[in-house]
Amino acid sequence: MISARGYAAHNPHSPLRAFAFEREEPRERDVQIQVLFCGVCHSDIHQAKNEWSNTIYPCVPGHEVVGRVTKIGASVTTHAVGDIVGVGCMIDSCRHCKPCKLGLQNYCEGPNSWLATYNGPMVPAKLAPGGLNAYGRDNTYGGYSDVLVVRDDFLIRIPAALKPEVAAPILCAGVTTYSPMKHWKVQAGQKVGIIGFGGLGDMAVKLALAMGAQVVMFTSTDAKLAEARKLGADAVLESDAKALDAHASSFDFMLSTVPQRHDLNPYLPLLKRDCTLVVVGALEVMEPVNNQQVAFHRRSVSGSLIGSIAETQEVIDFCARHGIGPDIEMLRIQDLNEAYSRIEQGEVRFRYVIDMASLAEEPVPTNLA
Repeated sequence: MISARGYAAHNPHSPLRAFAFEREEPRERDVQIQVLFCGVCHSDIHQAKNEWSNTIYPCVPGHEVVGRVTKIGASVTTHAVGDIVGVGCMIDSCRHCKPCKLGLQNYCEGPNSWLATYNGPMVPAKLAPGGLNAYGRDNTYGGYSDVLVVRDDFLIRIPAALKPEVAAPILCAGVTTYSPMKHWKVQAGQKVGIIGFGGLGDMAVKLALAMGAQVVMFTSTDAKLAEARKLGADAVLESDAKALDAHASSFDFMLSTVPQRHDLNPYLPLLKRDCTLVVVGALEVMEPVNNQQVAFHRRSVSGSLIGSIAETQEVIDFCARHGIGPDIEMLRIQDLNEAYSRIEQGEVRFRYVIDMASLAEEPVPTNLA
């Protein structure tokens, strides 16, 4: 076993604090990495506070991980010691179901679905057929830690043209917005609407612009209008009914990145016939949709979940080629709880990225999971 250190939540109300635990040594197809940077995702907060009612404690969040390879298993040929690699939201899948065979691990239909980088299988044993856990572990510990061990084919190569700390949030925020744009075939010349301008919305605007689309960003915050325009997007206050009316039946694609329950109805009239609004920011029950606005123009409302391993590599390479990435602010892990509060209060548009070197400043925890 490998001794590891991280930051963990121990119940829905506790602040995250230093935590000692063990990881398994790399097996034949595994890669061990020293974690250098880890992005802070809004879903980390949802999980730490058990807001989705599925958290396993102790919870060590973090699924936007970039690190350096320090050890490889005997059969690993795709990575070498010293490589800079990334780990996104998944570290394994069942590999046998139809989605997995198609390379769509994020839609794994195995008995436990995919194995999350933290918080264990997406379908825990108690909810799985026969009460089994195909992965042999009920919990996993994520990237708010100093070391990670991951199967080689779930690692992402980080190009030299992309700073590793900038690459980290692309592994979730980037692929979560890239995957639906790819699936619904966003292309140059189309008109794309992005709802919300937080960490996901920032990446969505940048990706859509790089694809050659005309982009309009919708926000509830006056201050964000100028920031979106600096990127080359148009920007509209969602409360400005007249401004919304000016975009009626004009969008080829819309993407909602708002991270909580919200009303989609003001945006439905903005879609062209046969076009789609996709929700990626919220995983809770949404406000009811006015089906008259949907049916009369054969519009669609859909959802999308992160992205596959191949899509994650694609978006990393796309960002490297186009010189784009999230706006980030570096964070010492000791300031993590304060950062959570700022994100919850809606004060943050950029992505926080933890410099994991700061973990070494912590006293060695006396606990051991």
